[in-house]
Amino acid sequence: MLLTEATLVGKKNFPVTNGICFPFSLTTESVALSNPDTSLAEMWMCTFSRRALPALQRSTSAMVCRPLRAWRGPGRAASPPPSRLTWMPLRGQHTLGSAPLPLARHSVRNVRALHEERMMEVEWEDGGHSLYPFTWLRDNCPCPLCTLDSAQARKLLMLDLDVHVGVNAVEVTNDNKVSVSWPDRHASVFDAEWLKKRCFSAAARRALKEELFLNERYHWDSELRVPAADYRDVLRDDKAALDWLSALRRVGVVHLKGAPAERGAVARLAERIGYLRLTFYGHTWQVQDKFMANNVAYTSGKLSLHTDYPALHFAPGVQLLHCISDAEEGGESEMVDGFHAAELLQREDPEAFGTLTSALVDFTDTGTDYCDFMLQSKKSVIEVDADGRVVRINFNNATRDSVLDLPVHQVQPFYRALRAFVDILSRPENMVTYGLTPGNMLTFDNWRLLHSRRSYRSRPDRPRHLEGAYLDWDEVMSRLRILRRSVHGNV
Repeated sequence: MLLTEATLVGKKNFPVTNGICFPFSLTTESVALSNPDTSLAEMWMCTFSRRALPALQRSTSAMVCRPLRAWRGPGRAASPPPSRLTWMPLRGQHTLGSAPLPLARHSVRNVRALHEERMMEVEWEDGGHSLYPFTWLRDNCPCPLCTLDSAQARKLLMLDLDVHVGVNAVEVTNDNKVSVSWPDRHASVFDAEWLKKRCFSAAARRALKEELFLNERYHWDSELRVPAADYRDVLRDDKAALDWLSALRRVGVVHLKGAPAERGAVARLAERIGYLRLTFYGHTWQVQDKFMANNVAYTSGKLSLHTDYPALHFAPGVQLLHCISDAEEGGESEMVDGFHAAELLQREDPEAFGTLTSALVDFTDTGTDYCDFMLQSKKSVIEVDADGRVVRINFNNATRDSVLDLPVHQVQPFYRALRAFVDILSRPENMVTYGLTPGNMLTFDNWRLLHSRRSYRSRPDRPRHLEGAYLDWDEVMSRLRILRRSVHGNV
């Protein structure tokens, strides 16, 4: 199975080390999108991220190495990309494979109840210590009375939980589990690995968050080499599908080759994940030059850089775009890493960054397709989380409304900020240009990538035709976790 990945910001190559501590394996196959017969082998190497190292030590599922410009927050140094990746320059391709890390087994040396602090302290054989609040332990009792094991769901009602509960005794069992006796004579027995994974230390919480959500991203610019995989492999092989989704999450874009040049290929791929995201344009949609088009994409004109569907409060997370018939002339697509561009804006123009993360912009979309619709939403162009990390880009100039719900004195600063961001997005050094040929499919993160299209002219007997579809990140991440467990058996 082959999957390709990308040259990331930093423009520096590293040789690969095949040690067990690296979660990926690399083979590189440089293949032009229009000429898949050309190949070039090259090797990479990465080192572990200090911040992500605990996750690698604790789980084979962690994929935490990052490129030179992976986001770390203000003032934090970045670390290199993962080892053993296959790449595809956007005039080329690669293959990415993931290899599991050995699971560390954790043994309990001693436990004790800290009654004054209302916590249980666990001392591990490796010398580490973890603290667990009594209330949290009682809330998460795994016994059949408190937990429905078949659904992995809590049965204990919040109204029945004593949030000031104490404990009678704690001890290590003969099979290295932790037993807790409660004042009402209830007993809870916790697995050591389960407890270790849920340690409340900052490092452990960071590692578990990364394992569950894969939030670390590889930022890239015009020298991106797009990860690539074989469409048929992804459909039939769990490891190929896992590698595809992992690269899609980390890099934001993966090229799939070898799909049949006919309608239905995106639907079959979506079924591999879960289900298609239905929108007002249907389960799938046909990108063609249409008479009386209800969307600017359904014309042959130039499209500016945009994310899809900001007029929805919950925009689709992943887009699938499959080429059935290409143009006679033009129609090349362009894409930009919106997270990288936002990082540049924050560094170069903090005031503009602050404006675009705080001002709510109106987006609208009205028409008839799958059914008639009249959409309206308010979103910041750049969304950040509580830690200041950029998590989503919302921008489509075609559907940005004339309604601008801002005090009049903020209107000009908003336009200045938006133009500053668009100028960064449009820099040649940040943009990758590519042309899809029949059978090629581009899968990408719609919350992160902005894409555009050059104007085109179709062949008289065979109009340009792309079929598109959407997925949501919730279902994509769900399938990724299931595949990770299937392939590595450790999640």
